[in-house]
Amino acid sequence: MTETVLIVDDDDIFRQTLSRSLERRGFATVDFSGVEAALAKIHSLHIDKAVIDLKMGSETGLRLIPALREQFPKASILMLTGYASIATAVDAIKLGADNYLQKPAGTKAILEALESKDKAATEVRSDEQAIASPSLDRLTWEYIQRALNDNDGNVSATARQLGMHRRTLQRKLQKRPVKE
Repeated sequence: MTETVLIVDDDDIFRQTLSRSLERRGFATVDFSGVEAALAKIHSLHIDKAVIDLKMGSETGLRLIPALREQFPKASILMLTGYASIATAVDAIKLGADNYLQKPAGTKAILEALESKDKAATEVRSDEQAIASPSLDRLTWEYIQRALNDNDGNVSATARQLGMHRRTLQRKLQKRPVKE
C-alpha cells in the first residue's frame, strides 16, 4: 500500500516541488498552504507521514502537531523551518514531532528525517554532520528565542526581561538566525 505524506507549507513552489518529488518516489501526497486548511481536512484523510512548516505567515505549524498526533499516532511528523532554534525544536518535539529539520532541505534529507522516527531527533548520522559548539551569536539568538517563548511572544515583556530596548530586540528578531 502506498504511504501518504501530508505537506503543509505556505511556500507554494516548495510545497508543489516537494509533492512532485515524493510522488516520483512512489508516495501519495496531500498538501495544504496553511494550518487552518489542514486542520479542517485531516479528519477525512489517512496520513502515514507529515512535513509541516513552522512559520506560515501569522500561523504556526506547531498548532497542527497535536491534532496529527491524536488522529494518526503512528505517523512520522517532521517540522521544517527556515528559522531554526533550539527553543522551537524542543517545542515541536514536546508536542509530538518526530524530527526537526532546517530549510533549505532536499527531498533526500526530508525522507531520511521521516524514516528516522525510531531514532533520536538529535542523533548524529556521520562525522561530517557532527555538531560543533555553537557560536556566541548563536547562543544569544537561542536565549532571545527562549525568552520570547517564555513571554508568549510579547516583545515588550521580553525586552524588559532581557534588559534591552524594545526596538533593539525587534531588530534582532527581524534578522535570520545565526548559522551554527
